[in-house]
Amino acid sequence: MAQRSNCLFAQVNLGNSYSLCHELSMAAKICWGSLALLRIVWCLLPQTGYLHPDEFFQSPEVMAGDILDLEVYHPWEFVSSSPCRTVVFPLITSGVAFWVIKSLQQLGIWPNSINSYTLLVSPRLLLTAFSFTLDYCVFQLSPFWGADQWSALALLAGSYVTLIFYTRTFANTFEGLLFALLLLLVSSREGTCTSAIRQANPVVNSFIGFITVAGFFNRPTFLAFALLPLLYWTGVNATSPQKIKTITNHLLKLVPSAAFTAVIFITADTLYFTSAESATVVTPFNFLNYNLNPHNLAQHGTHPRITHFAVNGVMLFGILHISAISSGLKILKRNIHPFPWIRADNRRPVPVPVPPEGSCMLLAFYFVPLALLSLFNHQEPRFLIPLILPLVLLTAQQNKVLKWKAVIIIFNIFGALLFGCLHQGGLIPCLFHLEQLIHSPKSLHHQAHYTLLFTHTYMPPRFLLNMSKKEALVKLIDVAGAEEKVLCQTLGELAYNVTWEDKETDTERTCHCFVIAPGPMRTTIQKCQFLFKNEILIFPHLTMEDPPQLSFLLSKKWKSELGLYILQIDRKEDSI
Repeated sequence: MAQRSNCLFAQVNLGNSYSLCHELSMAAKICWGSLALLRIVWCLLPQTGYLHPDEFFQSPEVMAGDILDLEVYHPWEFVSSSPCRTVVFPLITSGVAFWVIKSLQQLGIWPNSINSYTLLVSPRLLLTAFSFTLDYCVFQLSPFWGADQWSALALLAGSYVTLIFYTRTFANTFEGLLFALLLLLVSSREGTCTSAIRQANPVVNSFIGFITVAGFFNRPTFLAFALLPLLYWTGVNATSPQKIKTITNHLLKLVPSAAFTAVIFITADTLYFTSAESATVVTPFNFLNYNLNPHNLAQHGTHPRITHFAVNGVMLFGILHISAISSGLKILKRNIHPFPWIRADNRRPVPVPVPPEGSCMLLAFYFVPLALLSLFNHQEPRFLIPLILPLVLLTAQQNKVLKWKAVIIIFNIFGALLFGCLHQGGLIPCLFHLEQLIHSPKSLHHQAHYTLLFTHTYMPPRFLLNMSKKEALVKLIDVAGAEEKVLCQTLGELAYNVTWEDKETDTERTCHCFVIAPGPMRTTIQKCQFLFKNEILIFPHLTMEDPPQLSFLLSKKWKSELGLYILQIDRKEDSI
């Protein structure tokens, strides 16, 4: 009787556990679906946060000049004398997006489709669609690495790294997508079979070779991410006693597709950057030649080599990064304990719980690229965004999602608001406003000329002003973080130019001068003793280079301190 009662009790517990797991799975599915929808909607709103100039100046800014014939600024990476960036990825993202909206306007399907909104959103929308490749890879990889599929997907979709970085036109975004595809290929279950399928699939070989070379041309740092997956793949397939020979044979199978891919990229870059008589262009070599020079890296900022490990990892992934460090330390502690000279006494070491073999491999996929990237002293957070995939799988595998649910939610909401809305968040709406002003019927009728002075902001992308190369209606001046003396001197020179002479038509146009500056710089500009006849405040805008003082944030002026000003100089003689 007691045995029967125990069986019934066990069945009830099993049923309750199944019901609980089903409810959690349904909740995770709904969570992922909602966050996936948020990813698309927020892209369309659009996001106003400005993460880094490379988002614009390594893709849409260049393609807008080539495809739409807009007035743009060509960055040094795309200078034809020594180009460091392949043109292939900008072409298949921003280039395709701009070609589509240009075709829609030319065919009359969508008149006036080319404006600041579509110029910003169309490339981002394409990248947002590509970002779901990451979701697909996580869904497919989760069973292989012992992680819960929907928990991993919810964790991925809820990360502000996915919501913000993977919807922007960074080269690092493609680096992350290619890394995810590479992990998917090398984790194929066919590679683990010990029966008839010991030879790697030829199709898989071709894709691995293609992805490795494409990632190298996109960013040579991709080799840091690809190294361990490639070694893992060759090791899994090396089942014979002659492992070195087998590994070599498998690597040689990558050569045909890798060579074919390299030829495509080299041909495309050579045709884009040079004439037919010029030398062949291999952009990754130029990239490495530039970045391996410490003097060049110093111009972009130098950081302690521990920055990725101690700062950037926490900034991007929060508790997930800290948990990965904890798991790694447990493994090291377990491996160090057996050595008697390490212990302070002769007591038997306390057993340390060690993650399973799959966790060890995922930890290696995370920390090996991080360590290799840390060898360079120029370390920015976005360099680590490809590592979100092994980190999500590791966390979902160890069932830590529910344990840290509140911490994860709060951290990602804060990160999404900071980088998606606040950080340099007034600059994009400012350019939207100026584009509408410049193309307003009144401005076009009077053929006015505009001088735009940006100070203490990130470099403004010119293509969002939607100015044709044939129309010299705007002069954009970026003085970056100029000191007060330089800023006032520049303003003085601009203030006296009441008219602007159009050399092509030999006519004079009324010149309007605007100063765009963050709230904390408002007092500095007032010291230049110029009057302003129009003043617009765009909220919110946070510049970490010139952060607002805490005393102002606690006062009634807090909104002006967290805003971006558009100030129009009054050019009447009595005000100068």
